[in-house]
Amino acid sequence: MFEKILVALDGSEGSQKALAAAVELARTFHAELHSLAVEGKLPAYAATLGEVDEAKAEKDAFFERIDREAVDFAAQHGVELHPKKMVGDPADRVVHFAEEGGFDLIVLASHGHSLAHRFHLTGTADKIVDHAPCSTLLVR
Repeated sequence: MFEKILVALDGSEGSQKALAAAVELARTFHAELHSLAVEGKLPAYAATLGEVDEAKAEKDAFFERIDREAVDFAAQHGVELHPKKMVGDPADRVVHFAEEGGFDLIVLASHGHSLAHRFHLTGTADKIVDHAPCSTLLVR
């Protein structure tokens, strides 16, 4: 049924649940599994170059940890995970990556880091569902 699955990760508890669901689906359907973590842009105006470097280092370490933990989790369940990181708007990047990659399923959390997104009708998950080129599975 599914041959190529994309799971969106942001380090939240919800995205961990989405990862678990995606790993189970990939194992069940012998599907190729990819993850995408999208980091926001760095501040355009910082007081010093050091602040920008510090923010970038923190973001890089955060997303490297997300990827490493996701790859390890998938491997523990017998699934190979191919992680990818991008910068930009999460909804736009996930939709574009899914289109370009020929995915037939996107798995994502119904809400991520921001509790405001939980009640915001145009949150990231809603945008992805509205514009996805393939089926989507929202995990709660």
